[in-house]
Amino acid sequence: MASSTFFRRATNVYHSHQRFLVAIAVVSTGGGTLAYTTYADARSIVDDAPKKKVVVLGTGWAATSFVKNLKNSSYDVHIVSPRNYFAFTPLLPSVTCGTVEARSIVEPIRNIAKKKNVRVQFEEAECYKIDPVNKRVYCRSATNKILEGREEFNVEYDYLVVAMGARSNTFNTPGVEENCHFLKEIEDAQRIRTTVVDCFEKASLPHLSNDHRKTLLQFVVVGGGPTGVEFAAELHDFVTEDLAKLYPALKPLVNITLVEAGDHILNMFDKRITDFAEKKFQRDGIDVRLGSMVTKVTNKEISTKDRGSGIVKSLPYGMIVWSTGIGTRPVVMEFMKQIGQTNRRVLSTDEWLRVEGTNDIYALGDCATILQRKVMEDIEEIIKKEDKDNTDTLNVKELKKVIKDISERYPQIEIYMKRKQFKDIIELMKNVKGNDEKQESTQIDIETFKKALSEVDAQMKNLPATAQVAAQQGEYLADCFNRMEDCVKNPEGPLRTRKEGRHRFRPFRYKHLGQFAPLGGEQTAAQLPGDYVIHGHSTQWLWYSVYASKLVSWRTRMLVVGDWMRKFIFGRDSSRI
Repeated sequence: MASSTFFRRATNVYHSHQRFLVAIAVVSTGGGTLAYTTYADARSIVDDAPKKKVVVLGTGWAATSFVKNLKNSSYDVHIVSPRNYFAFTPLLPSVTCGTVEARSIVEPIRNIAKKKNVRVQFEEAECYKIDPVNKRVYCRSATNKILEGREEFNVEYDYLVVAMGARSNTFNTPGVEENCHFLKEIEDAQRIRTTVVDCFEKASLPHLSNDHRKTLLQFVVVGGGPTGVEFAAELHDFVTEDLAKLYPALKPLVNITLVEAGDHILNMFDKRITDFAEKKFQRDGIDVRLGSMVTKVTNKEISTKDRGSGIVKSLPYGMIVWSTGIGTRPVVMEFMKQIGQTNRRVLSTDEWLRVEGTNDIYALGDCATILQRKVMEDIEEIIKKEDKDNTDTLNVKELKKVIKDISERYPQIEIYMKRKQFKDIIELMKNVKGNDEKQESTQIDIETFKKALSEVDAQMKNLPATAQVAAQQGEYLADCFNRMEDCVKNPEGPLRTRKEGRHRFRPFRYKHLGQFAPLGGEQTAAQLPGDYVIHGHSTQWLWYSVYASKLVSWRTRMLVVGDWMRKFIFGRDSSRI
């Protein structure tokens, strides 16, 4: 009985402290005794060894993906963020209109971190300064409560992962900060939802004129990107399917206007999707104003300038949602000055996500961009590898290998290779597809190919600031950290011999898995890998499936699916709560 109690206590000590376990059991065996001794296991030794401190700034897609995939127990992880949860941002437009509840798309970061075998500590605070010389980050509490007697504190690091995301870009347009709603955070979506309902409640007051009611029910969305388009579609569905039943007299007075400075909405999508979206919005009665640049926003009206004619127009409004791209956070801008990146728009990293000019700081997500060389700097070497006989021509098989090599290094180039510069080359490749003899005999002049490629190179942009890119970067960097100790020669990180091209880890390569554009009315457009474009009601169910599978936990999956079912059965909630 005594030995049994001893074992229970020893086991409890082991599980609670994970330190040396020494258990001695004495068992009577007739006329003698047999003793067993168990010493420290390998895990205890690892726990007592010095740990590298990894500080992660942020709880967005990149940071959460990094923490979820980090499995090496030799790190001590500290997460610093002003919000203590991860938010599934692709569903923010759904939150604005009550299709999905805000609580359904968030998961506490401690729930995510506690599942790891890595020691993770979280501080709900805002980083206001990064000191790369002394390897510290300076923070202040994100709440009104005093943290351990101080509102400000600092954290030392061995490795720093900057994944702070970005803020909305106002392009210094007067009045935007004071009068517009943004759609970057959960709180933004909740404020928009409250404002929409407020506009309808105010417009239903008996003493107002029809002109005043029209102004209150004039909703303006600035920005024709995925977020702006999806919000406009969600708002249209909310008005026509739900609010029209509660405020039938106000429905004819509602107007939704989408303002876009470019020639088309959804410019980053295939032209077939762009055309489909514009035609659908036209059928739905959403006023799409292309080529219109916002010059000023007051508390009563928005002023736009037509890019072609230069005519300035004013439009009174009830609510404006500003969704025109992203800008750099002040703390990141200050850090960029310290490390000599003043001429950059966002933090510049190498292909291993390490910040240029530093040795132990990594940046990923919307706050950073990979500094990639232009395509034409690499194209000569790539072509030489295939043009072994120096004929200055390539057959179709060789050309396919060249394009594959270029696309692997620069995934975003595939978007531009579908344009007119490559039209003849792509057509030629399609005509000989499946015919090996023709593929080997059909020759393409290298100079013609290089000329088309140089035009693409001039307009090629960086990777898009999307959740898909950020999540893949976080997963890649976690994999590097998991294997970092395997290298005996240089345990501190990727080698810095870029010119020689020798690295322990394969550079980050983004794999585009497709993208969706929900357009309302249970219709969605999708651009899938392999140049496949689909749209309609069936695509909406594919969107439901993919988004449900990408949610961070089973709890959020069940909540979101439940919200979708509630919407189908009971409609959206129009209360101001």
